[in-house]
Amino acid sequence: MRALFCAICCFLLGFNIATSQNPPNSPDCRTAIPVCADIDVDARTDGSGDIDDFDPMVITQSGCLEKGSVASANIENNTSWFVFRAGTDGQIGFDIESFPVSGTVVTSELDFALYGPFDQTSGQNFCTLVGNGSAQPIRCNYEVNDTHHTGIGVNPVDGRVGAPFVVGSQNTYDEYIDVIAGEIYYLFINNYNTNFNGDPEPYQIRFTGSSVDADQNTALDCTLRDEFLGLDIIACEGDPDIVLSALNSPAGPNITNITWELDADDDGTYETTLASGAGQTELTVSSPNSGRYRVTIETTFATIITDDILITFFATPTATDFDIVVLDDLVNSNQTDPYNVEFIPLLDGSYEYSLNGGEYQDDPVFSDVPPGMNTMIVNDKNGCGTSEPIQFLVVGYPKFFTPNGDGIHDNWNVEGIETLTNPAVYIFDRFGKLLKELNTIGGWDGTFNGRDMPSSDYWFRLDYDRDDQGVVVARQVRRHFSLVR
Repeated sequence: MRALFCAICCFLLGFNIATSQNPPNSPDCRTAIPVCADIDVDARTDGSGDIDDFDPMVITQSGCLEKGSVASANIENNTSWFVFRAGTDGQIGFDIESFPVSGTVVTSELDFALYGPFDQTSGQNFCTLVGNGSAQPIRCNYEVNDTHHTGIGVNPVDGRVGAPFVVGSQNTYDEYIDVIAGEIYYLFINNYNTNFNGDPEPYQIRFTGSSVDADQNTALDCTLRDEFLGLDIIACEGDPDIVLSALNSPAGPNITNITWELDADDDGTYETTLASGAGQTELTVSSPNSGRYRVTIETTFATIITDDILITFFATPTATDFDIVVLDDLVNSNQTDPYNVEFIPLLDGSYEYSLNGGEYQDDPVFSDVPPGMNTMIVNDKNGCGTSEPIQFLVVGYPKFFTPNGDGIHDNWNVEGIETLTNPAVYIFDRFGKLLKELNTIGGWDGTFNGRDMPSSDYWFRLDYDRDDQGVVVARQVRRHFSLVR
């Protein structure tokens, strides 16, 4: 849906970078700035953003990332985030050169981490994968930058070839990456060790490598830069505001009018104009206002530039967000064993499920669920929280019990029998002798006439009535179970 109508975009971009006194920066992964290789990128590290990109409870050191010298800070301090998409198969690197704030003194100490490759068609929340440690840096460096250069490839100042990061190596360059067209990469740049006074630190990125040498216009997919609002954002309800900037467009400050619109249902109809005017360079989106946001920019060169971005806020899962369908048990089907359950999300989202404290799985269908009261926990895979335990009942019988007085499986009965209509259970030994008759109260403790019955298989018959589409039908189940001592 993105479009860029600009006959002289390359000229405008070059003009903006060459003359801008305040180059763009995004200190948050979710609003990473798309970049290309056809021109050097002027930027700055400035602030730590509105949101912790790295979970401070999980990541204090990850790969080549570590906390800076400010003990109270997270991994982030004076950050920048960029995103690029490989345009061709080949080799990519980059140089990051620190510039002086004023005069001739360079005060910054820039380091970086590169994440990827990511598949844009996967629907994954890449920033969540980075922030919770699921995605580790594939290239990184935080050595002292004696040459004021760091990056991937070859240091242009001293010719030192990049190598895998080793603490104390004094090599500020890592190895080139081999890329495949279409892959997405996120670049994190940070000023860790100096300038904690909050002043922006300027620097420049220049892309290198055989792909760039062959054709700098195709090495990276420059259409991604046209998506100057960034890739679609997945956020959590209660997250800090998201600030969208029109100043990251190829027009830069050369703007005569800006219009922001909202398509709340993402159905192609922009029903609301949110703001309009030459000064409306930013739009603040607050939780939980999901929707597709579009900006239209009219430039001083009589051109029109547009871009849109889908922002989706997700909430912490709750029991009311799901239908729990017991597919198979004594109440819901004619299948008496095994018991199967499905969790059906009522909202859009990406979830994983844990049954009775087990491992999480993406599939919401669980097979061979134990009879009785069960507990499901749902985790939002976008990092928006985990539900409270959700309980549900499966009506069925246990396949064994252990009447040894330890308080666990000491009695046998049909779990959930109290929900059945006119239930009656008859327990027999293997010779057909009736040992016990049960209803909704109590259970069998494994004795007959005060004597413990031996470990063996025992049989039961369950009689009950079931409503089958408005008709009461008498049901009978005959199965066996084990007594284990």
